[in-house]
Amino acid sequence: MKRALLTVLSLVAIAAAGCSSAVSGSQEAEGLASPAKKETAQRIVASAENGTLDWRSAYGYIEDIGDGQGYTAGIIGFCTGTHDLLTLVEEYTGDHPGNGLARYLPALREVDGTDSHEGLDPGFRAAWKAEAKRPEFRAAQDAKRDEEYFDPAVRQAERDGLSALGQFIYYDAIVYHGPGDGPTSFGGIRADAVKRADTPAGGGDEEAYLSAFLDVRREAMRVLHPGHDTSRVDTAQRRFLDEGNLDLETPLEWTMYGTRYEVA
Repeated sequence: MKRALLTVLSLVAIAAAGCSSAVSGSQEAEGLASPAKKETAQRIVASAENGTLDWRSAYGYIEDIGDGQGYTAGIIGFCTGTHDLLTLVEEYTGDHPGNGLARYLPALREVDGTDSHEGLDPGFRAAWKAEAKRPEFRAAQDAKRDEEYFDPAVRQAERDGLSALGQFIYYDAIVYHGPGDGPTSFGGIRADAVKRADTPAGGGDEEAYLSAFLDVRREAMRVLHPGHDTSRVDTAQRRFLDEGNLDLETPLEWTMYGTRYEVA
């Protein structure tokens, strides 16, 4: 009888544990790669990069913002001076020969790594805007954004044990600073932050680590562009962190370059 009773009790306990696990799993917070969170991430980045929440309106965006990186263009700020715009057009041309940007490839290769417009003016901006009306080029921008920025940032954040907010903080940092291990690149910023605070995966407190990361990133922004507005850290990401919104749940409110934004 005791054995039978223990068996019954064990089965009940296992079933209860299973139900508990199922509830816990269903309530587990979504990461940044979930469709809703990814959409939110694109909207916050667009508020900084393009002054809008409608990130899809930025496929045709292109201008020289005077930051020494040539033309900045598209949904994530691909730059003629930082190699990502060149590789975007090269790969797009490989899939779609004869597109309206292909004729600028020789000039794009020449100006890569500089702020020069040589060989691009006066027609490149109009060609970019025209090509951005094609769904194939919009899809190419999406794919390049994910390949070089979104996916690597989320993967590293997951390895560091970070929630959706931490994943977004990494994503915005790699968009602005670029990949790499230099002191003002994403890898260098992360390395410095890890020296100041342990990641959650390393046994640290997430809020303390993210605060350290934002401190390092703000310093790097000041090194790159002295006097530049650091709203994307100070009045956006820092605000979300101070509110304890580690899951990046909506509604969200923030200020970017003096303009207030809200996602319901």
